[in-house]
Amino acid sequence: MLNLLRFRDIADYTATPDLAPPAPITGEAAFRRYIAHTLPFLRESGGDIQFLGSGGPFLIGPADERWDMAMLIRQHSVEAFLGFAQHEAYLAGLGHRTAAIEDSRLLPLQDMPLPLGEKTP
Repeated sequence: MLNLLRFRDIADYTATPDLAPPAPITGEAAFRRYIAHTLPFLRESGGDIQFLGSGGPFLIGPADERWDMAMLIRQHSVEAFLGFAQHEAYLAGLGHRTAAIEDSRLLPLQDMPLPLGEKTP
């Protein structure tokens, strides 16, 4: 799954004040807390982060659109992902993600074989 993430300047813990740090933090810092909380449950379900990188404006794409971070998650199956996403202990930290994110996109992806050895026209 490809995640494109745009962060709030300051994380908004209004919905989950019990998760809020003592002092305000950035959206990116809140998302890093989300990753730290989530990674053990993701790995337990057979998934993992394959790529995590900083973003910015598009090289080719809308000039007014930007994504602060891109994250690529590999999971064994849709069923494994759904099991992970319903895990009670995982859900307890979901408020870090909510506090962090201004906007996001999630694109499910499926492996395809590379066209090795095929001749190009």
